[in-house]
Amino acid sequence: MTFGPYQAELSNEAGPWLHFKSDGALLASVRLGVTVDGKDLASGARVVDIATTDVEEMWNAPFGKATGSHRVEHREYTIALRSGDATWETRVRIAQDGFAFRYVLPDTAHVLGDETTSIELAPSARVWVLDYQTWYETPRYGSDLKHLAAGAYGFPLLAEVERDQFLLLTESNIDGRTAGAYASFDGHRFTITRADPTLDVDGGHQTPWRVIIAGTLPHLVKSTLVDQLAPPASEATFAPRPGRAAWSWWSSQYSGAYLDVQKRFTDFAAEQGWEHVLVDCGWDAAWVPELVAYASERGIQVHLWSSWSDLDGPQNLEKLALWRSWGVAGVKVDFMESESQDRYRWYDAIIAETARVGLMVNFHGSVIPRGWARTHPHVLSYEAIRGAEYYVFYDKPLTAAHNVIQPFTRNVVGSMDYTPVTFSAPGRETSDAHELALAVVYESGITHFADDPDQYRARPLAASFLAQLPATWDEVRLLDGHPDSFALMARRSGNRWFVGCISANTRDVVVRFNPADLVGGPADVWAIGDDADGLTEATSKSARDGFEVRLAPRGGFVALVTPAGAEKTAAAARPRLAPPDRTQPLIVLTSDRVEIPTDATSLRVPPGWEAEKAHQGWVVTPRQKPEPGDVAVITLEKPGHEGVPVVTHVRILTPLDNQMRDLSLLPFLSAHNRVGPVERGLANGGGDPRDGEPLTVNGQRYLDGLGVSQESAVSFAISGTATRMTGSVGIDDETRTGRATAEVVVDGEVRGRYQLVGNTPAQLIDVNVTGAAVVTLRTTPVSAEEAHVDWLTMRVGTHVPAE
Repeated sequence: MTFGPYQAELSNEAGPWLHFKSDGALLASVRLGVTVDGKDLASGARVVDIATTDVEEMWNAPFGKATGSHRVEHREYTIALRSGDATWETRVRIAQDGFAFRYVLPDTAHVLGDETTSIELAPSARVWVLDYQTWYETPRYGSDLKHLAAGAYGFPLLAEVERDQFLLLTESNIDGRTAGAYASFDGHRFTITRADPTLDVDGGHQTPWRVIIAGTLPHLVKSTLVDQLAPPASEATFAPRPGRAAWSWWSSQYSGAYLDVQKRFTDFAAEQGWEHVLVDCGWDAAWVPELVAYASERGIQVHLWSSWSDLDGPQNLEKLALWRSWGVAGVKVDFMESESQDRYRWYDAIIAETARVGLMVNFHGSVIPRGWARTHPHVLSYEAIRGAEYYVFYDKPLTAAHNVIQPFTRNVVGSMDYTPVTFSAPGRETSDAHELALAVVYESGITHFADDPDQYRARPLAASFLAQLPATWDEVRLLDGHPDSFALMARRSGNRWFVGCISANTRDVVVRFNPADLVGGPADVWAIGDDADGLTEATSKSARDGFEVRLAPRGGFVALVTPAGAEKTAAAARPRLAPPDRTQPLIVLTSDRVEIPTDATSLRVPPGWEAEKAHQGWVVTPRQKPEPGDVAVITLEKPGHEGVPVVTHVRILTPLDNQMRDLSLLPFLSAHNRVGPVERGLANGGGDPRDGEPLTVNGQRYLDGLGVSQESAVSFAISGTATRMTGSVGIDDETRTGRATAEVVVDGEVRGRYQLVGNTPAQLIDVNVTGAAVVTLRTTPVSAEEAHVDWLTMRVGTHVPAE
């Protein structure tokens, strides 16, 4: 079985074996085997037929190592085997960059048991591994195979089987019909071990592809074999917008709760010409539409963080359509931390729903890429790496050696959201230029630059270089390197080549590359490296004889290479565009339809609403009458930068009726809180969402209310028939010595003011709200000491009974 330089030889020595070779030299031997309905099919198996098929396909990559059209050329061998009365198959693919094999179970199969596949490498091999963990965030390290401890190791697993001949072991084409796997090592060989020991399957079930990418390191680094083996995308798949993002969580873990901070990071993304901003945990639906509108004026799209458990199940998945209706462009979903079939079924559900509503996805706390870049191109990236967030959790979690291994292992199989370029990381051992070079050495469909904008502005060379980076790459080349020492990577966008180098060496080393080889002639080079004070630059006009850089210990450098005389600058800040016209930001629903005068060319409505174009704007209609107090956000759009609409929003309030309503359950019209988000049903706690204790004032616990800090403002639209608002307010027992002032503000008028002191009972509230449109619950500090304020059992209606 041969294709190109590779061969697969079949033998039957105590079971079927495949021996993978390159130009006749043995790379690895694989014993085939899988347990079905309690029987190892490899035991006593005999080959009954071998059929050959040439596989030729085309697919388009919107991001990754090389955007654009890709050709798949494989030779597939179907090996039919018989074990007793059972007939099964092993399918072998041989490609230009390696091998893959999978099993096709008998038509009578019901239960898939352990896979007995084992892989033997040369005893002299060196391997680079990570201790297996379902979210792949343990450090990667190198070891001679003879010294590798028995244990479980995650994919992808890299091995140097002879000098300059490497294998990368991984898998491809997984969905909710199966589960993820890892490599178990017994001191001699690796065995494929699935996360779920048994699976109920249908007859003819196909296991995932077991993949062996083979060749030199430059060959491995540019391989797309994992994606080639995955199913093609459906024709209905929407085109994502890959690119670069500003992200505030790394530099300030509670910042996701603050609109002003998110606007500051959006401003920096606009300065840099980046495409996205990510709002991590703590965001509030009250102000996300405002941020979306603010960002859209400069062509920046907003992504929101969510825990996977908050999107688990059909009802929770409905949130995705709501967020998209605000103009949100993507989601970062976190903490899946499982390789089980059940979790892959969850992946199937969220991937399908985000594709349906048009949201890009970035998976954190996740599995590694296994081909979804081809099958589901709106899945832009995955974490599955011990990345820069570990600086937040530990004193010195990341080493230069760990970083250098990644481009030869984890990043080979797909996009990797390491969240790079963290100049302010405490106690880091890497140099500034090493940090900057990660932006080139690592690839991600969406790259979140993790540090604070002021850290980048304080390093103008870094800010200028990061502004030059393109949203996608056209080509990748490994110019030099080894996973034990350094990585010298070049990536092309148009006629510009970006070179990045990171070193694991503890001493100075010299690396060289020839710019003329990249651009095909005389070249200009703009390079940034290390010096004693941080970053320094060097230029070389018409460099013909190569470019040499001395790397500092654990250092690095970046370079921009262009044809001689070509324009270096391709980045530009986008000007602010005017949003669509609107006459009323808040409209009360008084009939079965609402007319919105506007020049918007398109509209987004929340689930349950419909829109149609009218003569001087749009008409929106709820399919069913919303609940009293409901606030629907309508997104008005017109063309903006780079296909991103510039938007504004109109809120439609369904007026309150005669019934008593729990104010803490109504939508916020706006919300501001000094310490973290406003909490529903809990005290304020710290800066994270849902981190407060039960609402407790002076030892008395309350079942409902709002927890805020000593500086806050929460507004509600209450138009309708409401006449009274009652409840109580006090200092939560979380801050027994705190003091604050609380106010009830009705249509801008203060109608209740309460001086609050800890360790005293809550004060009663009874306010007339007849004819009011907006009520605001506001707190202001009395001293510098933190105080947590609880708005308790707040009720609004026409006849409010005493509590």
